[in-house]
Amino acid sequence: MTVNLLDFDLKGLTVFCANLGEKSFRATQLFRWIHQKGATDFEQMTDLAKPLRSKLALTAHLQSLKIIGQQESADGTIKWLFDVGAGDAVEAVFIPEENRGTLCISSQAGCAVGCRFCSTGHQGFSRNLTTGEIIAQLWFAEHFLRKHLSSKERVISNVVMMGMGEPLQNYSALLPALRTMLDDHGYGLSRRRVTVSTSGVVPMIDRLGADCPVALAVSLHAPNDALRSNLVPLNQKYPIEELMSACRRYLEYAPRDFITFEYCMLEGVNDQVEHAEQLVELMKQQSILGLSCKFNLIPFNPFPESGLLCSSKAQVAVFAKILINAGLVTTIRKTRGDDIDAACGQLAGEVMDRTRVGARIEKQRTIKITPVQDIRRDRVDIPASIQH
Repeated sequence: MTVNLLDFDLKGLTVFCANLGEKSFRATQLFRWIHQKGATDFEQMTDLAKPLRSKLALTAHLQSLKIIGQQESADGTIKWLFDVGAGDAVEAVFIPEENRGTLCISSQAGCAVGCRFCSTGHQGFSRNLTTGEIIAQLWFAEHFLRKHLSSKERVISNVVMMGMGEPLQNYSALLPALRTMLDDHGYGLSRRRVTVSTSGVVPMIDRLGADCPVALAVSLHAPNDALRSNLVPLNQKYPIEELMSACRRYLEYAPRDFITFEYCMLEGVNDQVEHAEQLVELMKQQSILGLSCKFNLIPFNPFPESGLLCSSKAQVAVFAKILINAGLVTTIRKTRGDDIDAACGQLAGEVMDRTRVGARIEKQRTIKITPVQDIRRDRVDIPASIQH
């Protein structure tokens, strides 16, 4: 059985090449062909010796993900639906802005956390994605966009692990994927421009800080344990004080000097003045202990199963003002891609039988690509497409 080279970071690929009797520089060449040039055929890799290309053809392959559907929002956001086999599908979303292009990537088929306000969580959990399946989303989007924009430069400048799933519950596959994103021979992204969002898997926050510290976004959504446990079941295992302690420890390694806390605004649930005041008090205590943070208030995108409603714009403004007046850096996220169900909390995916997959392929429409530099967007703190 041949191996999928998308499963390897550069270190893993070096070991693979060594087992073929090749020197480490060959792994670097191969890594560049795959990730920087988007090559899919070993015969395209003309600076590799023919004997090596022959060995690769017998032992390895490049397995991307099959596209089931692709949609473009009126605001330029693009969503792809990828088939990951056995009736499972995952989604990735590209968000173009004036000065950057952000790709939101999935880490699992479904999600086991089960946050009340997240439609992905309501579909349940199927399985973890492999490293190759995580990276394939970036690999496909980057080279697809380069081709259709006629660009030789990198199109995707930011990656956010905010798609389907809880990234830190798939750590063994996440870590080499992050290293591939950061590697100068791969996608060359800076640690500040790769964000992992978590609902609060405390032990893995510590491991990420030690192994591969990137920007960290934490799904908070409540100022106290009783409310947060109701909204984010994981809080019953890792309550707020444990989560805050992990965030403080993470700052010792993080590429930014703050943690981003994300807060989904739910009408009458967590958006009242008393909730804002409790949040201010919580953060004052954490600030004394050395935790710096930013808040990103997220308008909720309703779906029937949740039984929840989005806070009014006026209430969100009142809430934000309380935080800002207390000295907390606060932004209100601009909703993107909600007309194609690509906005925060809307990536539900589909469980499809073979007939439905075929039907989706037949109905797939051609996508219109608008050059990133020609699109004007209001800047938001983290332009993500999904929240845990």
